[in-house]
Amino acid sequence: MERGLIWLPLLALFIWLAWAGWNEFQKVEAYRRWASQFERAKYDIYAVLGQNGSNLTWGKPTRTEPVNLQTFSLKNVKSIYLMVDDKLADLQNPPDRGRSVALEFCFADATDSIQIPFTEIAIATEWGKHLQQELQGYS
Repeated sequence: MERGLIWLPLLALFIWLAWAGWNEFQKVEAYRRWASQFERAKYDIYAVLGQNGSNLTWGKPTRTEPVNLQTFSLKNVKSIYLMVDDKLADLQNPPDRGRSVALEFCFADATDSIQIPFTEIAIATEWGKHLQQELQGYS
């Protein structure tokens, strides 16, 4: 009886791990279906991002489909910044590590901005460089 009680928490851990894996698989499959409509797309646990021409659409991934979707045009963006730990970082020479990473889009006609979160600095840097090149083409 004591052995059964000792193994019970381990069994609960395995069940939780299986559920977490299934949940993440469902999110990735929902993203895959959603991303098929875009020329370029990215998925991570914080946000999904898709690009069609000058339009960027982003939102939060869920098991069924991304939610809180927002779309904006690069033609309305004045500048793009890499933010690491809520501080401005250089896209050409990004830091090696940071706890929070985002691309910040500042608009020409408004005082507000949009921050799209990323899990890795390298992915955010790659997207930032690509989008800055596209932004220069629209200027």
